Amino acid sequence: MCLLDGRDDVPLRRIQRRKGGHCALNETTHGISDPAPAEPIASPHDLTTSEERPSTRHFVAVISALSGIQLLAMIDGTVVIFALPKIQNELGLSDAMRSWVITIYVLASGGLMLLGGRIGDTIGHKRTLILGAALFTFTSAMCGVAWDGGVLVAARLLKGVAAAFVAPTAMALVATTFPKGPTRNTAVAVFGAISSVGSVVGLVAGGALAEVSWRLAFLVNVPIGLVVIYLAATALRETNKKRMKLDAAGGVLATLACTAAIFGLSTGPEKGWLSTVTLGSGLVTVAAFAAFILVERTAENPIVPLTLFFDRNRLATFAATFLTGGVTFTMAVLIALYVQNVMGYGPMHAAIAFVPFAFATAVGAGVASRLVTRFPPRALVITGGIVLLGAISCGSTLSRGAPYFPNLALPIVVAGIGLGMINVPLGLALIASVRVDELGPISAIAVMLRSLAGPLVLAVIQAAITARTLRAGGSRGPVKAVNGAQMHALENGFTYGWVCLGGVVTLIGAVALLIGYTAQQVARAQEVKTALDVEGR
Repeated sequence: MCLLDGRDDVPLRRIQRRKGGHCALNETTHGISDPAPAEPIASPHDLTTSEERPSTRHFVAVISALSGIQLLAMIDGTVVIFALPKIQNELGLSDAMRSWVITIYVLASGGLMLLGGRIGDTIGHKRTLILGAALFTFTSAMCGVAWDGGVLVAARLLKGVAAAFVAPTAMALVATTFPKGPTRNTAVAVFGAISSVGSVVGLVAGGALAEVSWRLAFLVNVPIGLVVIYLAATALRETNKKRMKLDAAGGVLATLACTAAIFGLSTGPEKGWLSTVTLGSGLVTVAAFAAFILVERTAENPIVPLTLFFDRNRLATFAATFLTGGVTFTMAVLIALYVQNVMGYGPMHAAIAFVPFAFATAVGAGVASRLVTRFPPRALVITGGIVLLGAISCGSTLSRGAPYFPNLALPIVVAGIGLGMINVPLGLALIASVRVDELGPISAIAVMLRSLAGPLVLAVIQAAITARTLRAGGSRGPVKAVNGAQMHALENGFTYGWVCLGGVVTLIGAVALLIGYTAQQVARAQEVKTALDVEGR
């Protein structure tokens, strides 16, 4: 087997592929190699060889289809954030129903993403992409014409299922469609750039469209989706299909457990924590989670191999990754709601105000990238957590009349830097001390954990905000209907919510103390991963 950390006295220099598909980590002085087979992540020779270079026209058509659907899937996770207040006011949603508009999409897409990737391997990636894009386009139209909250949430649920199909399939098609060399490198660069800017584009586009009408934020996907379907049908070739038993039960149970937990948390403040609905949701959560563990232990191809959680360092890294994903998602939603419902910003103004967060995150990631080979991951995670706590402390003192700069801009920028410093060491710690054939499953699990964490942490914080607001004399309904005293209660609730979110950040630091990887292990793992990326694996 190929380990990504190796011994302390064995620097990893390069990776070579042996005949027969074996992997060896070669060292010029020690001559160390390990003959165990490693599974390639993707093989471009299913469709093309290095000599078969696509024409420029074909390249543009393929990358437009793949990047287009990836951009739509990413944008839809953020595009609705700054439209939430308008949606709530127009449809008369409660705070709990308002949260479901955004969380149900993230739940479905994150919970079913691993299953969506397996379906692409089974029935063919091209077919999966077209079916997913068609469902995504149809549900976008349904969201745009939704006449009440129930229809909107149902459409968002199906849209999340579609995103779970298209996101991993698009990534797989980038690897299997283009041959090794400059062509694939260019395709990967374009695809990666689209993924990087997707969240920012979603925020700004969502704010701009919601300024006119929140329905446009959904309807704009329809013509783009139709173009993607046409390009995929005409430019893509079908991939080889693999016969495997799908772990559909595992994907459904994981999503059901998270959904039941969020439902109970969101209804608790309104229905009562000892109500039949809340307690029933808790029982469903426990039963679904227990069934999920049982299914994954016996499944032929589990979506979550439980053996990957047996290592203490890796388990702590998974836990910190989960909590960090939850904090990031929750912070974005809370800022969007606060600046519009309390400070009176419009959707476009609110979206632009949040853009510095994305750039600050990149700055924090750049700083952490330079330090990660000198300091252990837990040191950087804790440092980033302290920076993030400082930003949250400043944000909790905001008031309705506070100016954007520096009262709001400074905490947003500092929070972005802190999160960037946390994400980089966690991402590298995930691939420390793993076999090459474990890279794919571990990366997929990390994506799923980050996706599911957002709705769960948001549900907890939103429940705290709602309970505090109601105790202070506030209301559950749309903000447009509240009076001055109720607005003060809402402001008090948000302040309490920021304090609770700070508690989650503190928990990240506590969990990080259990991550025992050294800076040397992380540096060697990064060296091997870079070599694998160069090989196109």
